[in-house]
Amino acid sequence: MLGRLNHVAIAVPDLAAATATYRDTLGARVNQPQALPEHGVTVVFIDLGNTKIELLEPLGEASPIAGFLEKNPSGGMHHICYEVDDIIAARDRLKAAGARVLGDGNPKTGAHGKPVLFLHPKDFTGTLVELEQA
Repeated sequence: MLGRLNHVAIAVPDLAAATATYRDTLGARVNQPQALPEHGVTVVFIDLGNTKIELLEPLGEASPIAGFLEKNPSGGMHHICYEVDDIIAARDRLKAAGARVLGDGNPKTGAHGKPVLFLHPKDFTGTLVELEQA
């Protein structure tokens, strides 16, 4: 069911500073910030060739990232994203196995313009998992 690792997401309190660190200190290729109001975040992707790092900053006070940063003021790893061939089939299989899909259970459009779902971290060894249709 799982395909390749799409990205590892890191919540940051200051997107511009974090982007500069990856770009200027590590020499990474970074894209322009992208606001995703439906998800309550602004993101920057760092291209590593075989995968990506996603930097997340809260977009508004209701952002789920704002709550994460209250508990982790310096930021930290937020989630890991895997690709799946068929997100609806993956969702149905996971739900049948007892996994909890967050939100209303229906895919939303993610940063790459593809359907995404999030799975409860308590069902996946404490890690928030995002699935993205390949």
